[in-house]
Amino acid sequence: MRLLWNPWESKAPGRRDKQMGSYIPATEEQKQKMLEAMGLSSTDELFSHIPSQVRLQGKLRIPEGLSEMEVLRKMEDYAGENRIFRHIFRGAGAYDHYIPSIVKEVVSKEEFITAYTPYQAEISQGILQSIFEYQTMICELTGMDAANASVYDGAAAAAESVFMCRDRKRTRVLVSETTNPQVVEVMKTYCHGRQATVEMVPARNGSTDSEALKEMLDETAACFYVQQPNYYGIIEDGETLGEHVHEKGGKFIMGCNPIALAIVKTPGECGADIAVGEGQPLGMPLAFGGPYLGFMAATREMMRKLPGRIVGETEDTEGNRGFVLTLQAREQHIRREKAGSNICSNEALCALTASVYLSAMGPEGLRKAAVLSTSKAHYLQKELEKEGLPPAYEGEFFHEFVTDAPQGAEKILKALEKKGYLGGLPLPDGRLLWCTTEKNTKEEIDELVSLIREVGNR
Repeated sequence: MRLLWNPWESKAPGRRDKQMGSYIPATEEQKQKMLEAMGLSSTDELFSHIPSQVRLQGKLRIPEGLSEMEVLRKMEDYAGENRIFRHIFRGAGAYDHYIPSIVKEVVSKEEFITAYTPYQAEISQGILQSIFEYQTMICELTGMDAANASVYDGAAAAAESVFMCRDRKRTRVLVSETTNPQVVEVMKTYCHGRQATVEMVPARNGSTDSEALKEMLDETAACFYVQQPNYYGIIEDGETLGEHVHEKGGKFIMGCNPIALAIVKTPGECGADIAVGEGQPLGMPLAFGGPYLGFMAATREMMRKLPGRIVGETEDTEGNRGFVLTLQAREQHIRREKAGSNICSNEALCALTASVYLSAMGPEGLRKAAVLSTSKAHYLQKELEKEGLPPAYEGEFFHEFVTDAPQGAEKILKALEKKGYLGGLPLPDGRLLWCTTEKNTKEEIDELVSLIREVGNR
């Protein structure tokens, strides 16, 4: 039997001998005519102003294409290199909360997962309603008056909130030292080149030094940002900090853990002008960088400065309930560098995920998750102290806390990893930042403590 095509040959039937065309649709003849119109003789001459050291030398080292089966096998090999921990005691911005099965079941429906920007928005009533419900839940959670349809992540939300407060005279941005360092870096990046400076307010015993804040506040300070609970897990005195800021005419921004808001004072109760945070704990699994969800909410006085989309409720000509994009005449889409982020519906799926999670949990479920998370953290702290890992700070905390590590942080973490435990986050000062959620069992905590005891006995 004669094979019509030998799969081991380099060329498949119908494949052209010559190379495929360029990504750029213009032909060589068309390119030459364009160069001549500009008075140039070659493409190299067109790019002659670009330094040679930053230009590509030779060809890109791109391997030959692979079949679907080969690609799948290669990706599986890459995935096999990942280390998946069954026992997680690390947070610092991404948290391992339980996600009810209904969340994935709902958000995986085709009508949700394939939705894109509704350019004729009012036709997409289902998508608009889902965003409206999300905004409503965020307002209820934070105690604020208005919320947007989210930005990319919590760090971006924090950075965007800064520019809601800045004006010509007020260009200083005050940020607590107890803020997640990654959030601070994003803020600095946003402020770079935009006539704003980031200044760090010192911490004392793991929380913001309110007296230092008072001294730094003046008529040039646009806002003050504090994380609640802060990076070390400690609950800040939001009310006092907010009073100091408002006395000097600045705006008060709180970066919040949404689960903690079930049991601690809301930004609204603390007098915040803007509330932001990372929505990942609201039903989104741990992943390598996302996709995550940056929620933003503000008072009525600040809502017109919210970036992105805002959905409002209305009635149609027949008196039926309907939803529309509102507050869009904000010069949002035409002011270039002066505009906030124009986040459309690319974040709608993450927002829907948060909505389904909050609906499934309800107020009592969310409160229970928060109570279990903090109670288990307090139990772990006491047990670690017995094994020679004393708490670094005395302040009240939520579900994260810092301990000293006399035995050596690296030594402890390596011993835990061998048994499938992801321990606390090592901090630059050699301490460890621990975290628990409602998923951590007492047996799991006791086993972790036992493993640390073994390290101390060696």
